[in-house]
Amino acid sequence: MFEEKVHIPKKSELDSEQQSEELTIKSSETTIIIGANGSGKTRLAVYLEEKLGEKAHRIAAHRALTLKSDLQKITEDKAKKLLKYGSDSGTLWNRNGWRWHSNASVALLNDFDSLLQYLFAEQANIAIDFYQDNLGGKTTKIKKSKFYQLKETWEILLPHRKLHITADNIQVSGIDNENLKYSASEMSDGERAVFYILGQVIAANENSVLIFDEPELHIHKSIISNLWDQIEQLRPDCSFLMITHDIEFAATRSAKKYVIRNYFPDPAWDISQMPDSEFDEHTITLILGSRKPILFIEGNNSSLDIETYRCCYPEWTVIPRGSCKDVIQAVSSLQKLNKDMPLLNLKCTGIVDRDARDESKIEYLNSLNIQVLRVSEIENIFSLSSIAVEILKMEGYNDLELNNKMTEFKKGLYDFISNDLLYNNKREQFVIKRVQRNIDDYLKNVDVSESTTSETMKQQLVSAINNLTEKMIEIWISDMGYKIQECLDSENIDELLTIYENKGLLSKTASLLKSTRKDEFEKWLMRKLKEKDSSLLQAIKQVLPSL
Repeated sequence: MFEEKVHIPKKSELDSEQQSEELTIKSSETTIIIGANGSGKTRLAVYLEEKLGEKAHRIAAHRALTLKSDLQKITEDKAKKLLKYGSDSGTLWNRNGWRWHSNASVALLNDFDSLLQYLFAEQANIAIDFYQDNLGGKTTKIKKSKFYQLKETWEILLPHRKLHITADNIQVSGIDNENLKYSASEMSDGERAVFYILGQVIAANENSVLIFDEPELHIHKSIISNLWDQIEQLRPDCSFLMITHDIEFAATRSAKKYVIRNYFPDPAWDISQMPDSEFDEHTITLILGSRKPILFIEGNNSSLDIETYRCCYPEWTVIPRGSCKDVIQAVSSLQKLNKDMPLLNLKCTGIVDRDARDESKIEYLNSLNIQVLRVSEIENIFSLSSIAVEILKMEGYNDLELNNKMTEFKKGLYDFISNDLLYNNKREQFVIKRVQRNIDDYLKNVDVSESTTSETMKQQLVSAINNLTEKMIEIWISDMGYKIQECLDSENIDELLTIYENKGLLSKTASLLKSTRKDEFEKWLMRKLKEKDSSLLQAIKQVLPSL
């Protein structure tokens, strides 16, 4: 068992005075450092390798996985030095020059041959010791070689394959036909990657700190978690330090986690330990790893919804949070986290659907740093008049032809909405939904805190409920009904879109504007939104909240 402490130089754009982040590394524990590309992850891996000295064994992200089983055999000691230092007569002082070619952050790690030479040599020495002991009359139990440990674990992870290891060769077969063997050099990238990582872990010195840069590289997501479970069981004496940009991989591991946001050439890193928060681990990792401010949106990962927001707000990291309540909670939680840890310098806001909210409710949400769409839900944006005009222009309509087509579009959409509201009982459903929200808000705001007795509290509550049932509900029903009728009477499509909800609306818009199905229309919209200097994107930005 061991414990090492490493101090990482730390600063941020907010605080340029250099400080330090203490990293405690213990045997049988895993530490994960997450950062985006360009945040200085590999430089940090190199820095930690240098600081940990003899204890460290680093596996670079830029690594060659060419496997040759017919290698020249050398002694176990020389093979181990080749693997660790890059030279069969090397020491720690030679590691940077020989193993990393004096360019540790970008050099291609090409040590698969050395790994195999070490495994073959160690296996040979075990076999010879066992043979000589038994030849001399000793009855000894044979020690399990590192090669055999690798074989056992590799076959657990890849149960459809079997390794065949002899004194001087490695072959592979399917589990159902062991006679049909092929050379290990013909293994798939994933099979070789698993073999290589297992070999490096098993071959490492006792009580090593194994530093893996991009540990998930070339390995299928279906086995990556099981691979690292097996590795941690194989080497409880070692500590594992993983440096990655893969948030999903990081979220699967039970480990201390740190996030890098930036690198400074001093050297120093903008690094923080992942704090406790109300967010799930995947979300907090995404937030802390982003260099952009955070935009929480209502909804889920629906492709069109999230692509619209990402295209319109490229300077923000967009995170869907479900309901309006979830967005409010997310913004509040992140603001609290930023207050508790100001060095994180987190900025966030939210956008929610309008859902027929009145001005007072919109002002309240704005006070919480949450913006409200001008339409009932994000998909309605593509049916707004200004957006429909832009789409028709892209379809080649101009002047009188464009005006006629817009008139046809508005009439078609109005007929669709009015028929739905008047004849499908949707009008009553809309009214009920809006009134339910008002009832919820009303009851939440009933204040009985100044009651001096239980009787006065009861009277205040009864009075508030009587006011709700005898007066307020009727007012809300009347107001909402009037609002819907006013929009229908004026045939104002854009105003109708502030209150109307129907997932079939986009299908109707697709049919009217492009004579196509909804799925084809969505694909077309996403392509056009991503085009350089997209006029459609600019038109949509005009109707979305300004952040």
